Order: sequence, then C-alpha cells, then structure tokens
Amino acid sequence: MAPLAHSILVTGSNRGIGMELVRQLVEMTDPPEHIFATCRNPDGPRGKALHDLADKHPNIHVVQLEVEDQSSVKAAVPVVESHLKGKGLNLLINNAGRNSCTLLLEDVDQQDMLSDFSTNVAGPIIVVKEFLPLLKRAATETTTEELSCRKAAIINVSSLIGSIGGFDVSVPPMYSYRSSKAALNMITICLSVELKKDGILCTSVHPGWVKTDMGTEKAPLTVQCSVQGILKVLANLSSSSTGAFLDWKGNSIPW
Repeated sequence: MAPLAHSILVTGSNRGIGMELVRQLVEMTDPPEHIFATCRNPDGPRGKALHDLADKHPNIHVVQLEVEDQSSVKAAVPVVESHLKGKGLNLLINNAGRNSCTLLLEDVDQQDMLSDFSTNVAGPIIVVKEFLPLLKRAATETTTEELSCRKAAIINVSSLIGSIGGFDVSVPPMYSYRSSKAALNMITICLSVELKKDGILCTSVHPGWVKTDMGTEKAPLTVQCSVQGILKVLANLSSSSTGAFLDWKGNSIPW
C-alpha cells in the first residue's frame, strides 16, 4: 500500500487530535518518510509525550511552530526544508485550534474573539503562505494531474458548528469559535480556487465531537476513532474533493 504522503506537517501536534495523527501516521504499514510534528512549546511539559514518540521513530521531527506568531512560522520553514533535502512538502494539516468558550452574547469578550481568530483563522493562512513554496515544489514532483495528498494538499481542521447552511440551534451560539471556523471554511474555498492551478488540493475536515481537552469527556467520539476516520478520508481525496467540507466519515457538510 502506498503511503498517504511522503512528507506531512501537523500543527498543534502535542496533544489531542494532532498527537493522535502523528501516532497513527507513524504506525502505518507504509508510514511517511517525514512527519513534522509542530507545536508552540515542544520543550515544555506538554511536549514530553511527543518527544518520547519521536525518540522511537526517526521519521518524526519535532519542530517549534506557534501559529499565532508569523516569525515563528517563518523560522520553522528552513528547519523543515533541511530534512526534506530539496524535496517538497506533500501534506500540510492545519490542526492547531483554540476555543475561548464564549457561549452566549453576555460572555463575548473582544480579546477572546481576537485570540480565537488569531489561532483559527490568521494562523492557518499564515502557515500556508510560508510553506507554499514547499507545497508547490511537491506538486511539481509528480507527473499526475490528479490532485491528492500524495501530490500536494492542505487540510484545514474545521468544525460542523462552523457551518452556516447546517446551523444547529441546539448548540449554544459559541460566537468566537463558530465564527472563526466559518471564516476558516471561507479560507479553504479561497485557497482551493487560487491553488488548483498549482496542483494543490485544499479541503476542510470536521473531526467529529471528540474526547479531547477542547471537546471534553462529554464528547461521544474517541480521538483514536476520529483520526482513523480522518486518515481514511484523506487517503481518498481527489480533484473532486478540493474546496469540499467533509466530516471524519467522508460525508459532505453544508457550508
């Protein structure tokens, strides 16, 4: 079985979905040649599990990258490039996210709104901007016209509750989180249109309501089950998937 991609970068990989993505990627029958596991503070307490995993698998490279800080993102690019040794980056997974938990209008705080947008909207697009040369390089390394994660792809981890067309009134407004994920979905559409000519696929993926620090123990879905589904979805993405909004089972979600 061919690998999902030869090189993969995951943001926010020191816990939750990001950590599980790294763990399942490295345990594949044919794992990626390079897995770049990035997070804000890899040398802090929350980075220990990631380092422990990397110590067992030489294809995991732990890289410092704070999505809210463009200088940090810029600094990560040559680190990644040094491992790729002239090759491109096939798959970029924008997983890092923040939820300020401003459930109702009375909870809304300007700084919380700005922080959520900084992490969930500005962060992913800056990461894409800085790593775009490596993604473009990867796209030119394959002769096939068909888009896929093996060629070059950007996956934005979004949320069902960022859907306007499928708005769920049973869920609290969650103003900053919901609006930031809706904005991220617009970025996905814009990127899919602009980068299609460069051979780069871009898709939004909803991981489900998952038992993580953000999702809480009330969530019905384990992180292992969610990531298993996400990886199956990613393996089947094609040109028809660019600009799509899919859930962890591959079902389409209304924008």
